[in-house]
Amino acid sequence: MMTNKLKQVLFDGCQSFVNYRLQAIQKTIDEIQVSLNSETKSSAGDKHETGRAMLQLEREKAGQQLAEIQKLNQVLLKIETANRSKSVSLGSVVYTTKFNYFIAISAGELKFKDEVFYAISTNTPIAKLLLGKQKEDKVTFRGQEFDVIEVR
Repeated sequence: MMTNKLKQVLFDGCQSFVNYRLQAIQKTIDEIQVSLNSETKSSAGDKHETGRAMLQLEREKAGQQLAEIQKLNQVLLKIETANRSKSVSLGSVVYTTKFNYFIAISAGELKFKDEVFYAISTNTPIAKLLLGKQKEDKVTFRGQEFDVIEVR
């Protein structure tokens, strides 16, 4: 039962990471929209057009960031915290002799009780090496060899 709790806590940590980023981007988009609305035609011609163009670029960039966040959410939707597998896959908690990982999205360091886990996406170099591995398999990453202790 502890595995489900652990996975749920790690999953929730990833969800919080996504929600925080989503709120920040939404705030940026709202601020850009306010700025665009307040740029009035009474400004000096070229300066006004340059200002609007810069704001449009900022809005495009924020839109791309929003699309990235939506992709992260799609990945999280595929994770079943109740599932437990013998080999590393999306949603796995992986204990190694070096670090502990949660294969989900790249959300940095997450903690559960006194343990530290690194939330990583399946397309990170370390995750690519771990995918499909099972307990007692060896992995070599950046010249360092380590063992998979457990997969949950």
